[in-house]
Amino acid sequence: MLFNKLPDDLFLPLSGQNRQVYQAVLISLADLFFDEDLVDPFVPKDLVRSTIEGAVVRLGVRRWEPEEGDTEEEQQEVPRSTAEYTSRIYRRLVATGWLEEEQRIYRVYVLLSPANSFLLRTLVSIANLEKRSYGGAVLNVLSSLESAVNDPVGRGITLSEAAQTASDFSAHLTDMMLGLRELKINLSLTNNPQEIVRNFFDRFVEHILVSDYKTLKTKNNPFRFRQQILSLLRELQFDTVKLQQLIMHYQQQFEVDIHDAEARVHQHINRIIRIFDSVDQRLATIDDFRYRLEKRVSDTVRYMDKTTPGMASRLSRVIAEIAKKDGREVPRIRSLETVAFLAPGSVRSPIKRRIAAEPRVITKQEIDPRVLHLRQLFKEYKERREVKIDRVEAYLERHLNGRDQAIAKDFSIDSVEDYICFSYIRHMKSMGKKARKTSDRYEISFNENYVNVADMVECRDFCITRKEHSKDVLNAR
Repeated sequence: MLFNKLPDDLFLPLSGQNRQVYQAVLISLADLFFDEDLVDPFVPKDLVRSTIEGAVVRLGVRRWEPEEGDTEEEQQEVPRSTAEYTSRIYRRLVATGWLEEEQRIYRVYVLLSPANSFLLRTLVSIANLEKRSYGGAVLNVLSSLESAVNDPVGRGITLSEAAQTASDFSAHLTDMMLGLRELKINLSLTNNPQEIVRNFFDRFVEHILVSDYKTLKTKNNPFRFRQQILSLLRELQFDTVKLQQLIMHYQQQFEVDIHDAEARVHQHINRIIRIFDSVDQRLATIDDFRYRLEKRVSDTVRYMDKTTPGMASRLSRVIAEIAKKDGREVPRIRSLETVAFLAPGSVRSPIKRRIAAEPRVITKQEIDPRVLHLRQLFKEYKERREVKIDRVEAYLERHLNGRDQAIAKDFSIDSVEDYICFSYIRHMKSMGKKARKTSDRYEISFNENYVNVADMVECRDFCITRKEHSKDVLNAR
């Protein structure tokens, strides 16, 4: 669990009075420890101290609060120089488990444990809040799927990478929706109109609308590849040969048994299908949040326009003029569409939702009968060449004809189906677990001499024999 991997006092620096200082120091140390040019993860102590000192100088630390665990001397004495700030911060990070020291002869090196390193990278990514690209995520899923489908034996592991990318993509959609909700709540708690407009443009327009939401409303919508992804996965679900190859590849890569590998393959396929099937509903929810948020801000901007300088005095003069007259002289307002209190534009209709396009009739395109005939011929030819264990077994029993054994010359090849069945009776054990029961009923032995079978195939001579328990099953029939 989490508490077995992280030190108990790890979060003390980030929860005390000096947490802003430790935050700046840890971000600087992340740049040092996660540098791409860093070959040795053991960093000299003096380099770590100089990095901390640079962060203290940039931050301009001039105040220090006592911390939990400090000695009485440390609580009474406040650091007076950059070197003292650096020493106290370094000792605190070592004491709480962020940094570890290792002695090598006469030099001291500093390192991060794997759990602390992963946690620090996560905290830095949260602090940066980097923008995500929907187009890159969807294309990454598509390219990984194509690699797994086209070469399941060599690159089948990319299916798991596609599932992980799809999960991250789904989580980012959820984060975007929750970000809109959080922004709406923050705006509703603010009474200052200028602050509402400022937050709307700083957070929604720049971070969410431009980088995420606007991408979904463009012509080059990354979801145009969604149907292609779903078609690949649904074809893969019914391709038993490629599924079996993927399962074998998973078994080798993850070092699990055949049943766990099969479960993982189907789990990854179903996960991607569920994510891309539910995209429309999730985008509709995001669009609903967006509508309410823009409605709130547009109302704020409209009423801000009515609070221009001098409006209060103008209103007081209008009320005073009306008070001088008899109420019968003031025309009764029967409609707010043409007459408003301040101006005709004061009464406005709310922002309308985007209306979905009406469905249109799609005429079916007529296909040339010759093309349909050619497709049917190709389908029949493909079906004739399909390898099925029941065909192989029927072909074998037809040539045994009640006998217990047969040699190579006893077999005849009269069609394409016979040729395929003859090619596979010698290798039934390699046809997967579906052929296991059939292959266990027979025993085959090969000779060194080669024979010609039906003037079509030259192969090693063999003898195939029905096992004893298979004979009992056959007699029972």
